[in-house]
Amino acid sequence: MYFRRVVRLACVVAGGSTAVAVAYAAWADGHREVLRSSAGLGAVIHAAQPATPSSWDNNWDKRDPSSISSSSRRKVSVGDENGVEMENNKPTATRHIFLIRHSQYNLNGNGDKERRLTALGREQAELTGQRLASLGLKYNLLIHSSMARATETAQIISTHLPEVNMVSCDLLREGAPIEPVPPVSHWKPEAVQYHEDGARIEAAFRRYIHRAEPSQKEDSYEIIICHANVIRYFVCRALQFPPEGWLRLGLNNGSITWLTVRPSGRVALRALGDSGFMPPDKVTRT
Repeated sequence: MYFRRVVRLACVVAGGSTAVAVAYAAWADGHREVLRSSAGLGAVIHAAQPATPSSWDNNWDKRDPSSISSSSRRKVSVGDENGVEMENNKPTATRHIFLIRHSQYNLNGNGDKERRLTALGREQAELTGQRLASLGLKYNLLIHSSMARATETAQIISTHLPEVNMVSCDLLREGAPIEPVPPVSHWKPEAVQYHEDGARIEAAFRRYIHRAEPSQKEDSYEIIICHANVIRYFVCRALQFPPEGWLRLGLNNGSITWLTVRPSGRVALRALGDSGFMPPDKVTRT
């Protein structure tokens, strides 16, 4: 009886529920010789604990001030003014990045130019634009993929943000960022597509997802309108999750994903695929 109580207590302390502990203690009656030793009981507790996460890379965007070259450090030590300025020139502003998936489009179009937004897709873009405007933020820039569906989505959204400049970027075009794990049977691009698209999408990530430059003195709010695969890959990379898991994330058309990058390089995901501002009959994924 005493043994059962010890096992139940160990399981609860390790994070299991009382019900689980009771069930486990009943099983343990038949295995008490194995578990009686401190090593065996320790294994029970360890198995119930979450795995220790890998360490965070503070210099993931190669903009950590502490990573300046050793030659610069030597200049600081001998009183070089430029070196001192470099040492003290640290980011102070936060970047808020809104990743918008394009609205619903005509999947049957012949090539990119014919894959324009549907009537519902245009409604979705209007709703997304209204939502972004209602947040009352001072947006600095609107960047969009050069593909037709993203460009049209951006044009509609921009009518609700008339003061924000728009920029088109080929790096943000849809593609296959990296082979997903686990693999899927319904979508199998050629290896060369992963090789080519992956390099391009990674280049887009490095261009747009990073901490603020030291010269930026105020927090910024930037909008990037692109595609589901690109956004999902960006999120995994920014949070330092395994990028191969990108296909496990789902995003609705016109949805808002909000990343925050602090001056320290810390990244937070404030929203993922938010489409709660749309009526249920306006929500789609394709």
